[in-house]
Amino acid sequence: MLAKIFKNDNGYSAEYERPFLKPKEKVWEHLVNNDNFKHWMDHLEITDLSKDGNINFNYNDGSGKFEKLKITDYEEGSILEFEWGKDIVRFEVLSSDNGSKLILTERISNITDHTPKDLAGWHVCLMRFSNVVNEHPDEVAVSEWEKWYGEYKTLVETI
Repeated sequence: MLAKIFKNDNGYSAEYERPFLKPKEKVWEHLVNNDNFKHWMDHLEITDLSKDGNINFNYNDGSGKFEKLKITDYEEGSILEFEWGKDIVRFEVLSSDNGSKLILTERISNITDHTPKDLAGWHVCLMRFSNVVNEHPDEVAVSEWEKWYGEYKTLVETI
């Protein structure tokens, strides 16, 4: 399911919602556990899990280079928000009648040519994250990104 994109006073918001038949605590554990990142977003590594803490974005190109991303909001068990370049990415884990749901919101200051790439990237990361949470060893094919990039490129052009 595609993200929903909204215009707001500060730019735009892209919102992804993913339901899980697992309890909120299980989803949260997979979200903030560095061992799980390698399965769904291998560039990220939490170095200080707290408000004003840090997440490293590793380039994974053999150079050892990384960028520190500041955690701008954090509530144990429910909220992880951090800088993403000039934008903000926020994960919220909520309880639901059937288990839980994850809401990922990217607050986007300006729509650029790179925006559909980021949106497709988050979409594929969430596919991988769902596999981790649901304990499905299925790999997500590299070609999935290209498919979703096309979808998000079309969506962004309609804004």
